[in-house]
Amino acid sequence: MEKLFKLKENGTDVKTEVLGGFTTFLTMAYIIFVNPQILALTGMDQGAVFTATILSAAIGTFIMAFVANVPFAVAPGMGLNAFFTFTVVFVLGYSWQQALALVFICGLINIFITVTKIRKMIVKAIPESLQYAISGGIGLFIAYLGIKQAGFLTFTAETVSRITDNGDGSGMFADIIPALTDFTNPTAQVALIGLIITVVLLLLKVRSAILIGIVSTTVLGIFFGVTHVPELSADMFKVPSLSPTLFALDFKGIFAADKLFITLTTVFAFSLTDTFDTIGTFLGAGRKAGIFTEEDANSIENSKGMSTKMEKALFADATATSIGALLGTSNATTYVESAAGIAQGAKTGLASVTTGVLFLISLFLSPIALMVPGAATAPALIVVGIFMSEGLKNIDWHDLAVAVPAFMVIAFMPFSYSITNGIAFGFLFYAISKIIQKKGKEVHPILYIITVLFMLSFVLTAIA
Repeated sequence: MEKLFKLKENGTDVKTEVLGGFTTFLTMAYIIFVNPQILALTGMDQGAVFTATILSAAIGTFIMAFVANVPFAVAPGMGLNAFFTFTVVFVLGYSWQQALALVFICGLINIFITVTKIRKMIVKAIPESLQYAISGGIGLFIAYLGIKQAGFLTFTAETVSRITDNGDGSGMFADIIPALTDFTNPTAQVALIGLIITVVLLLLKVRSAILIGIVSTTVLGIFFGVTHVPELSADMFKVPSLSPTLFALDFKGIFAADKLFITLTTVFAFSLTDTFDTIGTFLGAGRKAGIFTEEDANSIENSKGMSTKMEKALFADATATSIGALLGTSNATTYVESAAGIAQGAKTGLASVTTGVLFLISLFLSPIALMVPGAATAPALIVVGIFMSEGLKNIDWHDLAVAVPAFMVIAFMPFSYSITNGIAFGFLFYAISKIIQKKGKEVHPILYIITVLFMLSFVLTAIA
């Protein structure tokens, strides 16, 4: 154990590492319940996604432990699973099999940019303000999904007259107006109580607040008729089959001539979100605890290969994405909840091994996971949205050249129901702002190229 994880060298012991790994698991175990529900909306088998979620989390976390020897856990990412479902499948029209192929390619690309200097170019191309805006925008998008799933909103179609109404009805259109529910719906009632429970637990700094919130809301839902308890049987604790999603990737459809451009921009959006989310987690939690050194941080921009812990951790994260796609789930990413285990003193991969083992044990909890209603996971989505919005404070809202593109990212993601649209409008207005200020040279050529590609996509969509 000592030789494998170098416990003494890192100033820790077995007890501390196991406790840290257990703490990390408790804070992120909600993904076991939430991810299958989100991906099942695409038509994927919910039981298979449950198994794929756990296996990808365990495998990715083990790779993090044995390759990088750091106490970080990996699992299908919130935000990335929403992008997979609501943008790639629902908006762009890919099948879930094609979406898995896109995720697999994203993982390969992230592996490639980790071992080359391409990563340096990408990191430098996207201004810091837009990185924070992208994270915050995804947070609002996820929160909006949670609010809808909770039944807090009702949607009514109202007939509205255009200014150019000709009097014959041809100028009329139906506008969908959201309104707050009257809370007569049991789903909304249970979700509201669950949200209050979760927030209270968070304020009390309970480590597993989100997980406890999901479990307690599920139990509460039984009395409201929202949670449906399965019949007891000897076979109910069998692990759900992985076969419906295993190796179900469809590469043929994504490379069709009419979809090639959208495929490239979608893979880029996947890769961009995953890359900055992971790097932000490493720098935020790892640097603060001394797990990563200054050399590790500089390696993001200046080195290539696998010479530092940071490089190895990035490699583990990227590998987990492709493995997850083969199993049947959306992008795996390093969880910021790992900071909870690090706060308990975890410093090595032994903590990650502990977390991975606990994920494997949870494979036998499928009856509990599959009975969890949307009303119980909706509060988790809303709370995750809050966490992801934290970085918005780092945006300079007094500088319009910074505030305008950042706001475009944040607004267009939830309002247009597309993460890609938010990124596109943010890049466009960032380039415009710099050009107007006669600072066009400050914009990286990569960002100009991506912006032009996004605009070309809009033009092609308009004339199609």
